[in-house]
Amino acid sequence: MTPSHLALVTGANGHLGNNLVRLLLNKGIPVRASVRNIQNKEAFSNLACDLVQSDITDKPSLVKAMQGVEMVYAVGAAFKLWAKDPVKEIYDVNLSGTKHLIEAAAEAGVKRIVYVSSIAALNYSKLPVKESDGRNPDRRDMYYNSKNDGEKLAFELAAKHGIELVAVLPSAMIGSESFGPLSVSYNILDLILKKQIPVETGIALNWVDVKDVAEGCYLAATKGRNGERYILANEICMSIKDTTKLAQILFPELKIKLPAALPKPVLYAIAWLMELGAKLSGKAPLLSVKDIAMFSGLKQDFDISKARRELGFNPKSSEQAVKEALHYLMSKTKP
Repeated sequence: MTPSHLALVTGANGHLGNNLVRLLLNKGIPVRASVRNIQNKEAFSNLACDLVQSDITDKPSLVKAMQGVEMVYAVGAAFKLWAKDPVKEIYDVNLSGTKHLIEAAAEAGVKRIVYVSSIAALNYSKLPVKESDGRNPDRRDMYYNSKNDGEKLAFELAAKHGIELVAVLPSAMIGSESFGPLSVSYNILDLILKKQIPVETGIALNWVDVKDVAEGCYLAATKGRNGERYILANEICMSIKDTTKLAQILFPELKIKLPAALPKPVLYAIAWLMELGAKLSGKAPLLSVKDIAMFSGLKQDFDISKARRELGFNPKSSEQAVKEALHYLMSKTKP
């Protein structure tokens, strides 16, 4: 597929979506950027792209957005780990969105799709985690379920309609700048800098620079094999505790303290109280019982040799990505 062909990026005002739009434009590829709210134009200032309205819950809007498009980067999805009604607000949105997207692509004559899945759709039963280990058998989280089932459905429907589809599975995306609201991953770093992570949870994250993921999406479009999955992450994860230590070294003037270590029963009690408050306020809790149960002690270490070998994916280290993201967040707080 030559660079002159029009590409559509869904979810184009999100963290990955907007960085991907910018990367494709820099490569000379004409881009149509789709967003749910067409009035939300701030992230597209001075970008020479075609901005259109579409929503993964509205198939006709997707069909319209895909007219004349050969390559679709399916980035748009409900990305949140907590909701008052997680089945309706997360799972159903992502599954129906996947169905609408593939069916719309078939109607519009799209040839190829890069489907943005997630490391949530991987099997963590042995380390390092590989694409070939299958999908995540843990069914306790609706976002994780939506990424597992959504990716499986995407491959099935693409094969049915004769569309080439490559899945990419990014980890926790951060970077040296953000266009729009802070992402879920960015928010964790922001909480560290604001000294708002009070307890040691034993949770680790696999940090990756969002620009590396955007490049990985492009590489998947141009080099990825139809029907294959590619992990876009780093090999080694970093605990929130170690991430906090890095922030301490970079910004000693903030006097950031390491979170207090507590017995697991106490962590569960704190998380339960936070969830109770969230149900009353409607705002996501800082910590949930499910977070402790699923992620405390879970290592997110990956074998990314397939993406390196087949795509040429070569991300900067987790530590470097965290350093750049922390400096960016600090620069935002300065007058």
